[in-house]
Amino acid sequence: MGIKKTDKVFSNKKRKTYLRMLRSIVVAAIVIIAVLIIMQLFGINVSSMLAGVGIASIIIGFALQDAMKDIFRGLEIVSDNYYDIGDVIKFGDNVGQVLSINLRTTKIQDINTMNIVSIANRNINQVEVVTGYIYLQAPLPLRIKPAAAKLLMAEITKNVQKLDGVTSVIDQGLASITNSSLNYQIQITCDPMNQLQIRRDSLGVIVDTLASHKILLPYSQLDLHAKK
Repeated sequence: MGIKKTDKVFSNKKRKTYLRMLRSIVVAAIVIIAVLIIMQLFGINVSSMLAGVGIASIIIGFALQDAMKDIFRGLEIVSDNYYDIGDVIKFGDNVGQVLSINLRTTKIQDINTMNIVSIANRNINQVEVVTGYIYLQAPLPLRIKPAAAKLLMAEITKNVQKLDGVTSVIDQGLASITNSSLNYQIQITCDPMNQLQIRRDSLGVIVDTLASHKILLPYSQLDLHAKK
């Protein structure tokens, strides 16, 4: 049932993306045709003008080079499923939900500032699609026994799962060992739009759970030896 619901959501997002792109293409075509018709009505010989645009077309081509890149990249975004309307993407310092994909630009709403940001489609190589996964590590004391660590991580997983907006939490086991701690990792699945807040809340849950068991967060110690 969940798979069908997810497929329906993706289908709706894809339909919106194609409709927006198609509308941009139709509007552009209508504007061009309307301009040509108006020129013809004012007595300008459009056919002769189009036949003799050799050198002028080259000059215009160079002037519109970036615009053409945007258009081709815009078509590529849609055809190759780089991202769809409703997806969350990152461009530079901006992270936001895709509002529209037009022939030349992609518009997003930044999740931090709520500002509308326009991204030229030619910059697609600098765009990252934000997934709904968060990876966090819980630092446990070096002397903790495996059985106790397993129970503690099960409790952390259960508490994080209770947070609003969290879809699932998976205990991925021991991720790394440092001089001061055993770092156990959890994978959190959530809505990318709420990712930053859920990360903060999950870190709070980890700290509170450790504190409830009177476990202090491990920290590196430096031993100093004075010479006599």
